[in-house]
Amino acid sequence: MAGHVPLVPISGDESGDNAAVQRPWRKTFPLSSIADAAESFLVHAGLDRGPWLVVAFAVGIALWFLLPAPEYWISALTMCVLFSMCAWQIGHKNERWPHVFLAMAAVPVMIAGGLTTVWVRSVIVGTDAVAAPDTAVVHARVLERHEQPGEGRIRLVLAAREPGTDRAVKVRLNLPQEHDDPSIVEGALIHVKARLMPPSPPMLPGAYDFARAAWFKGLAATGSVVGPVTVVEAGEGNLGLPGVQRQLAAHIREQLQGSPGAIAAALASGDRGAIAKADEQAMRDSGLTHLLSISGLHVSAVIGAVYVLTLKILALWPWFALRVRLPLVAAGFGAIAGIGYTLLTGSDVPTVRSCIGAILVLMALALGREPLSLRMVAVAMFCVLLLWPEALIGPSFQMSFAAVITIVALHMAKPVKAFLAPREEHGVVWVGRRFVMLLLTGLAIELALAPIVLFHFHRAGLYGAFANVIGIPLTTFATMPLIALALVLDLVGMGGPVWWLAGKSLELLLFIAHFTASQPGAVAAMPAMAVGTFALFVAGGLWLALWRGRVRLLGLFPMAVASVLVLTASAPDILISGDGRHLGIVGERERLIVLRDSRSSYAKDNLLELSGMQGDPLILSQWPGARCSPEFCTAIVTRGHQAYVLLAARNRTRVDVRMLARACAQADIVVADRYLPRNCQPRWIKADKGMLAESGGMAIYLDRHRVETVAQTQGQHGWWRGGSARSSEEPARTTPP
Repeated sequence: MAGHVPLVPISGDESGDNAAVQRPWRKTFPLSSIADAAESFLVHAGLDRGPWLVVAFAVGIALWFLLPAPEYWISALTMCVLFSMCAWQIGHKNERWPHVFLAMAAVPVMIAGGLTTVWVRSVIVGTDAVAAPDTAVVHARVLERHEQPGEGRIRLVLAAREPGTDRAVKVRLNLPQEHDDPSIVEGALIHVKARLMPPSPPMLPGAYDFARAAWFKGLAATGSVVGPVTVVEAGEGNLGLPGVQRQLAAHIREQLQGSPGAIAAALASGDRGAIAKADEQAMRDSGLTHLLSISGLHVSAVIGAVYVLTLKILALWPWFALRVRLPLVAAGFGAIAGIGYTLLTGSDVPTVRSCIGAILVLMALALGREPLSLRMVAVAMFCVLLLWPEALIGPSFQMSFAAVITIVALHMAKPVKAFLAPREEHGVVWVGRRFVMLLLTGLAIELALAPIVLFHFHRAGLYGAFANVIGIPLTTFATMPLIALALVLDLVGMGGPVWWLAGKSLELLLFIAHFTASQPGAVAAMPAMAVGTFALFVAGGLWLALWRGRVRLLGLFPMAVASVLVLTASAPDILISGDGRHLGIVGERERLIVLRDSRSSYAKDNLLELSGMQGDPLILSQWPGARCSPEFCTAIVTRGHQAYVLLAARNRTRVDVRMLARACAQADIVVADRYLPRNCQPRWIKADKGMLAESGGMAIYLDRHRVETVAQTQGQHGWWRGGSARSSEEPARTTPP
């Protein structure tokens, strides 16, 4: 041999000073100990592991929305499948940690399943929006009719042909009440002149994404009717469920005038179109808005009432009671009532979720099993996500399941079970114990819903727990039974006195809402919450709710971190809408400064919500820090020791190009709702129509020289019509001053 490999001795703890002697690694990472602990934890968790598979399915859906392009989705699917296969192969031969490897194999499969489900759903139901705004004559078939007397309009969903391309599309139009015709119902063929618009993207980063919602509804355009409608062929929609729903809502509003009638119609038929904006805002700010959306509370009340009544009535028939299991029959009647109520109220996702969950509870009662469990909630959640995966990112789905999970987890906790355990005590003490539990449940629900409300609506009611202590029992045990009884008595013309009582209960509910919302500090406004912060809240909350024992307390840590991030988050200094027409300057003496006094409350509300501010905004031309001409406004915004010059166009009036170029050169940021000439070169950002068409709305943080755009959150999803996303650290056009 040309050479040989020397043998290197391995010493024990006593190695002396010989550098050639290999020493044992003194610090061993306890991988086996961690795996043993994880195996023991999973074994003792038992069936509590099941809901986490549904959570993994939801994570896959969320990944599809967060990842920007198909290549990322394919990469994520590939990684999940490979990881699962490796874990299965290794775990198949490993007898020490079977549950650990089973979890490592199952969770990626569920993640991949969620991602695939929402991707397939997007391909099946998504449709391209119309290319540009257009006014055209449309021949269409009415698919849906939604009456909105509170807005003074009728909302129609139509099947039509796209003008110019003859492509079959579904459009949504607003029809003024003065142009309404009773024959314009489902199935009618109409001839109408309409202003069609592509569904709007978010106005600002963090704002509501109507384009995404329209994509999953199959809507290619929205708009409004221009002029009268010609009915070519009358429809027969009043014969179906939508017609029954409208007739029921109209009948209730005839019996109860004003706001009580509008809310009664919403509770009985799901028709919220007549509710006044002031009442809806008061319900939201007081934490009672969930009472207006048909969900678990309403479905459970209907099914529970039918179940108990059926059980009591059939128990009076000895022959039948001795031969048939009454809980099984009562559960069947309850399920029929729940399904009928769900169909009557429009079959929205929260209602369907509640119906599925309630039917599972009925099955458990009929079989003598525990009726309420987190596994039951997980099954209902999985059914909804399998059919409507896009519902995951909506506030309705999130709030509905968060409330149910909170209630079930709270009542399954050992301290709560001990507190509510049967005992010999005075009736007053029993009632007091239930009242305390009701207050505690309301507080827990408010805490669970607060991050969701702040993430989606940027404001939350702080006194909701106290309002719900009265509002929930009032609605469940007084208002809804009275409405149901009044409707039954109306069949024989004797419902008047009961309608009066129902109206008084609704007046009390509205009084509670307005009183709570009007109290000082009743509403907390926050700037837009980061997705990562919201994810910490969700992860911590799920860990706290789905596990049992002390290990669940670990969920408090990510929630505490998220709370700190929310409380220390700063609002953007400048907000620019995607069309360049609306501008907001934040933080000037606790008042929002806007470019123009818009007739649209939508623009003002978005600017206020995403700035985390309240109160009426100040017009830029009235602000002492601004100088305005008829065409432009110049403002100096100071942050720390740095002053930024902002130039904003007030209209589209043409100005001298050389004067504009000089003004642009002296400005750091230029904003306009039109194309600006090339010689307009500000020091930092030129947010004109060309740039905003690519980026969408902007949020500018001056201290950090950071620009957030709508495009950053859109990627290559089908509903986005703008350009590619910019990195949040990449300056727009030029470097900051």
